[in-house]
Amino acid sequence: MKIVLRSTVIMFSLLLMACGGKEEKKKEGFSVDRTKTTEKATEAVTETSTEKPSERVDLENKGVGPITSVTLSPDIDTALAKKGEETYSQMCMACHRIDKKFIGPAPTGVLKRRSPEWVMNMILNPEVMVKEDPLAKELMAEFNGAPMANQGLTEDQARSILEYFRTLE
Repeated sequence: MKIVLRSTVIMFSLLLMACGGKEEKKKEGFSVDRTKTTEKATEAVTETSTEKPSERVDLENKGVGPITSVTLSPDIDTALAKKGEETYSQMCMACHRIDKKFIGPAPTGVLKRRSPEWVMNMILNPEVMVKEDPLAKELMAEFNGAPMANQGLTEDQARSILEYFRTLE
């Protein structure tokens, strides 16, 4: 019991020290870059940094995975959306919040920025998407390198979540 307690205290202490060191490096790097940039370079950085990957619109990219085509009816299937909401609440809420960024991006309005195929491939195949899809790589970088976990969902479950996302527009 004493060994477990000591190990826990040591691991917690190491975690605190590791987190503290990264923050100082970030602050130092930022201030150094800030003082060395010229006015023209600062304008260019501001223009590119305002368009975050989570805000960029890319409706052509279908992603990498089993989904190559999704047909959405003009009307939302409320029963399917209800199932999707339940699945989302159980499997996705740990990292995603409806209207705000959390560990991952907010799903509200995602279908205005991404194709349905891309969304479903990201749900079903996040490991391969992060390795092979440039936008998924950029999103992972934007969200501090936190990769999306594969929840082992079926295509039917992913489709129901997609239908639920349609209600969040």
